[in-house]
Amino acid sequence: MTPARASGQERGRGAGPGRLYDFTRHQVEHALRQRARYRYVQPRVLREDDGLRIESPCCSRNVDSEGGVIDIARLTQNAAGVWCLHARDHVAARWTPRLESGNLTDLLDALCVDADRVFWP
Repeated sequence: MTPARASGQERGRGAGPGRLYDFTRHQVEHALRQRARYRYVQPRVLREDDGLRIESPCCSRNVDSEGGVIDIARLTQNAAGVWCLHARDHVAARWTPRLESGNLTDLLDALCVDADRVFWP
């Protein structure tokens, strides 16, 4: 083993926050393929400074009568590792925190089922 490969600094190379966001984004995209509502549209998961934002064409036309792209949800994680799922309040044009969990899967389940149509209006 070369000295560079043995160092802890070398082993950690490439495992920074960007790679974590990429992994998380992939996890979110995978979960969205299993959602209950509007499975025939392709939502996009976009990286933002403090998390991920999900947008999708407005199929119900409840928010955008022309079926344009609207914000669906935001996922952020605080310093303690707790995830927060935000819903878009389209009338007030702001994000509203809805659920928190240390387990991202719990939040993705709520987002994908969305029985009360909070996220997929």
